[in-house]
Amino acid sequence: MTEISRRTFGGLVGGGAVTAVAGTATAAEAAPAEQPFRARPAAAKGGRRPNLLVILGDDLGWADLSSYGAPHIRTPNLDRLARQGVRFTDAYSGSATCSPTRFSLYTGRYPGRTKGGLAEPIANRTQGLDPNHPTLASLLKKAGYSTALIGKWHCGWLPDFSPTRSGWDEFFGNHGGVLEYFSKLGQLGEYDLYEGDAEYKDLRYYTEVLTERAVEYVGRDHDRPWLLNLNFTTPHWPWLAEDDAETGAEIAAKIRAAKTQAEVGRALNHYDGGSVEKYAQMVESLDAAVGEVLTALRRSGQEENTLVLFASDNGGERYSYNWPLSGQKFVLLEGGIRVPTIVRWPARIDGHQVSHEPNVSPDWTATLLELAGARPDPAYPLDGKSLAGYLLRGEPVPEHDLFWRVRANRALRRGDWKYYQDAAKTDHLYNLAADAREQADLAADRPEVLAELKAAWERTAAGLLPYAD
Repeated sequence: MTEISRRTFGGLVGGGAVTAVAGTATAAEAAPAEQPFRARPAAAKGGRRPNLLVILGDDLGWADLSSYGAPHIRTPNLDRLARQGVRFTDAYSGSATCSPTRFSLYTGRYPGRTKGGLAEPIANRTQGLDPNHPTLASLLKKAGYSTALIGKWHCGWLPDFSPTRSGWDEFFGNHGGVLEYFSKLGQLGEYDLYEGDAEYKDLRYYTEVLTERAVEYVGRDHDRPWLLNLNFTTPHWPWLAEDDAETGAEIAAKIRAAKTQAEVGRALNHYDGGSVEKYAQMVESLDAAVGEVLTALRRSGQEENTLVLFASDNGGERYSYNWPLSGQKFVLLEGGIRVPTIVRWPARIDGHQVSHEPNVSPDWTATLLELAGARPDPAYPLDGKSLAGYLLRGEPVPEHDLFWRVRANRALRRGDWKYYQDAAKTDHLYNLAADAREQADLAADRPEVLAELKAAWERTAAGLLPYAD
């Protein structure tokens, strides 16, 4: 059977989806200035290595930014970032939940390569990222970078797991996957705000606290290039904005009264709270926080040679706006894994551009390492493919399948085609260029394509660790 190549079925994937959601005033006004991506003519060699500012939203859906089509959410700072760089329409998280995606971004490998990455997500002290495994931070540190992580880690708790054990020089943030925004009580029912490995007391709204720390970090007089992973918890539940301290106190009281971790989880999940309006307020709070950090970066004089990568750790949750995508967090339909992604680097990349090239979290790990002049550890080969040649020299994006495996689902994208197996073990085939909403199942019409993509998925999955029963 002839192998289906990405070039054969490629093209400007996602362009139809963007047109379909560009009906809001903000998106429509920005669209005429947005051109298909073209690399800037080659610059002279020997330039300084960039600082790397990687910003993650938490459970932020693909269309939750006004520049991606949200009709009711205003994100002027992130929209401005997109205008100053490249907006990616077909970018994906490494998994459909928090910690596996973070594993994939930190390691550049599929989550299933490591034992801790099998948790969906990490929920107890026995699970975590092995400190001996090379990471984006440890590899950049070897290459002469300063490294810091501010915000949500979600790759294990103390005493065995921490960013400072995995290559980050500095850590200020929470170890777990969720916390109440004021009390800082997390999913283990314990206080979860740390500076390094020591508790740090601050009962202000968490997004404000993280923003203040990030502003301080980027404003320093750095003597080396740096990596800052800035991982917000916004807009992850509980559904609390800056003016919701009273509601936060009620949630904190339920956590303190909880007898089991399940009861803690129910309190944090905030099933009886939230709304579309509250969610929009949280996203706009995230946008304002990013704006403050970017302003500090500009004032520091480092903006020109700092690459900013903004993305989300997975698709949107219950109040997210994902149109026209189907599905949300936890599943491998497009709404669970396609995420807003923006790259800006004024020194090397022109603004007002859009790219429809499919990519996934581990690709950005490989890209950042190459741009920084750092080498992957040959004992831990990357699954991601670097986009550096594409961004800087206009080279074709390296051909590779985008692969996902979670307990409930499986998926593989090759060009326009996507193979998806649902929780009932039924196989589906979609052409995303024509059907980003994944409603027209072509499995019966194109059995040869389905068979080939399914076989490719099986080959990759065979090299991963098995799930424990």
